[in-house]
Amino acid sequence: MKPRVVCTGPFPGTALARLAAHVDLWVGPEEGTPREQLLREGREAEGLICGLLSDRIDAGLLAGLPKLRIVATPTAGTDHIDLGAARERGLWVCHVPEATTEATADLAFALILAVARRVVEGDRLVRSGGFHSWRSSLLLGVELSGAVLGVIGAGRIGQAVLRRGAGFGMALRYTRLGGPLPALAGSFGARFQPLPELLAESDVVSLHVPLRPETRHLIDAAALARMRRDAILVNTSRGSVVDEAALAAALSQGRLRGAGIDVFEHEPDVHPGILASDRVVLTPHVGSATEATRARMIEGAVAAVEAVLLDHGEPRGAVVRPAKGLDLPKS
Repeated sequence: MKPRVVCTGPFPGTALARLAAHVDLWVGPEEGTPREQLLREGREAEGLICGLLSDRIDAGLLAGLPKLRIVATPTAGTDHIDLGAARERGLWVCHVPEATTEATADLAFALILAVARRVVEGDRLVRSGGFHSWRSSLLLGVELSGAVLGVIGAGRIGQAVLRRGAGFGMALRYTRLGGPLPALAGSFGARFQPLPELLAESDVVSLHVPLRPETRHLIDAAALARMRRDAILVNTSRGSVVDEAALAAALSQGRLRGAGIDVFEHEPDVHPGILASDRVVLTPHVGSATEATRARMIEGAVAAVEAVLLDHGEPRGAVVRPAKGLDLPKS
């Protein structure tokens, strides 16, 4: 009998079709699967692929999926999964940490450029018929060459953003909880700074930390007050890393040049003060939204499910492992 696998929503690529040839696969709608339907469809499921960050894989949901052996997410982040509850259940939990790196770094830099050169304001001006002639003072922005780029979180994506900043001739700074990474100085001259110093000296601050208790509201009113009045803040990590109310206040008071935001604290809702600001460029959580990246993401999640349910081996990308290792019942 084929093992049952449920996937909360479709993904580009061929991985789900390949999986469907070997398991009893159910795939939910693109807008996501309601909790009641997921519990119903997953009652016999041994594998769960949670394809959306809006999927809340909590203790209550896991309790309603009694045959589950693996939870696989195509994302790098796992903050939508209750890892403690999964550990108590003896489940595998796997993520795909490398697939989103380059696409997310690209978008972070696109937001930096869009805010620095006022791209969206210019687009609106032309479309509205407000562009009448060239003027020397029209939509003056800032140059990135020689500006200080401060990256908070120097993991895969943070390092990829630093690499792009080096190509633009920026002075590179970074901070991370684990202290300096000497290799970054040798690779492209990035210098470690404690967070308060980085905030005070950076022309652009780009956020690349996971959402954990210690990073929730890492950028709060006090952090924003340390930043330069002409600085740009970019967030492509998780919305709750930034206190949106504090950011809205800083923007309304002219204490920042602008912001580029792809993720939101109460997604999909956005603080009205941020929506009202002309100095903010907003994108709808599309950091990984390239065809190639999304295909790699689901490929990684499917491969993890195949490893556990079909090959009875150890999957890649495990963040939680069963206490008894691989001594699991075979399907």
